[in-house]
Amino acid sequence: MRRRRRTGGPLAAACKGRAPALQKSQSRVLTTHTGSLPRPPALTRLYVERARGEPVDEAEIDRLSHEALRAVVAAQRSAGIDIGNNGEQQRDSFFLYLKSRLSGLGGSWERPSRADVDRYPQFKSLWLAQHAAKTQVSALGGMPKAIGAVRYLDDRAITEECRAFKAVLADNPGIFVEAFMTAPSPGILATAVRNEHYDTLAGYLDALGAALQVEYEAIVDNGFLLQVDAPDLALERHVTFKDRPVSEFVAFVEQVVDTINRSLANVPRDRVRLHVCWGNSESPHDCDVPLADILPALLGANVGGLVLPFANSRHAHEYRCLRRHPLADDQVLVAGVIDSLTNFVEHPQVVADRIERIAAVVGDPSRLIAGTDCGFDTSAGWGRVAADVVWAKLESLREGARLASLRLFAQGGGYAAR
Repeated sequence: MRRRRRTGGPLAAACKGRAPALQKSQSRVLTTHTGSLPRPPALTRLYVERARGEPVDEAEIDRLSHEALRAVVAAQRSAGIDIGNNGEQQRDSFFLYLKSRLSGLGGSWERPSRADVDRYPQFKSLWLAQHAAKTQVSALGGMPKAIGAVRYLDDRAITEECRAFKAVLADNPGIFVEAFMTAPSPGILATAVRNEHYDTLAGYLDALGAALQVEYEAIVDNGFLLQVDAPDLALERHVTFKDRPVSEFVAFVEQVVDTINRSLANVPRDRVRLHVCWGNSESPHDCDVPLADILPALLGANVGGLVLPFANSRHAHEYRCLRRHPLADDQVLVAGVIDSLTNFVEHPQVVADRIERIAAVVGDPSRLIAGTDCGFDTSAGWGRVAADVVWAKLESLREGARLASLRLFAQGGGYAAR
């Protein structure tokens, strides 16, 4: 069974510059993902060379990234994604791309190791060897520092990203129910880009929030939903805060959420979803902070939806936390029901079972969207899932959502041949 092709609607409005509200699963469970999708090998290689400081042909990067954008939009539609994006094809990383868009950055430093990696020496050796052997833009070392005042330089790069994506959507009317673009949280920058300029963390976050506000507003002003990527709100417990009390980490989460809210002052909450995760690494994750410890702080974000991972074997049970700390009545949940770190292709019935369990806790299936735990290629070359398997997993997401819809909605949820 295939779904009927849609035309017009919210995305048509988006292409004309009017941002749609977050869509709900009105008659069937909608599907989405978390942002980054596999980049072509040639484009990845150029991004890696540039990140290493080697000379590259920027015109070739531009050409290849535009080709990749067109291909990734079509591939999402073929896989059955309802709420799609540009796959972050024009970026080398979900946050490191900002090195060319922000002032005040320079030098380099090494991020702290992860607590869950440190406690297993044999695994750590294997993990480091695996990453060293890959052609990838590293998110482990060589991170920039803030050595001067951080400001957003100008909006030409984000405007061009939006223009390119809108052009592809205009050539493919009705390809998505709606479209989104991502931008990082000020918290991931504050922890990954070492502060050597501001007197306090609060001052640094304020500067980062003001800079990112330009990008947040540009995305929404161009007619897209905004996804704020905030792995810091869970990940940093076992990185920056690994030797500190959990109360200090929760205070950090609250501080970052307050910063995000200020950055979104001019953006309606129903045009934003917040993605939180424990890091896109295939590692033990047994030092992760429980969702129950941070969820009350996350619910303080002035956003229309949360994007949370519930497919991986460490956090698959934590959807139950939403019983004690439910979403606001106007919010949706994008539930990760596909693991972005393994090459297992989830059986559609497994996906459907996950969707139904989570829907029972949310209480209203129209407020549930089926998604992935995290991006598949958060930094170019970082992904562990082969590209052809990524698309098979997203096809299984589509079929699992169809099966769940048969039980959650009357008349089979609106799936029909096309």
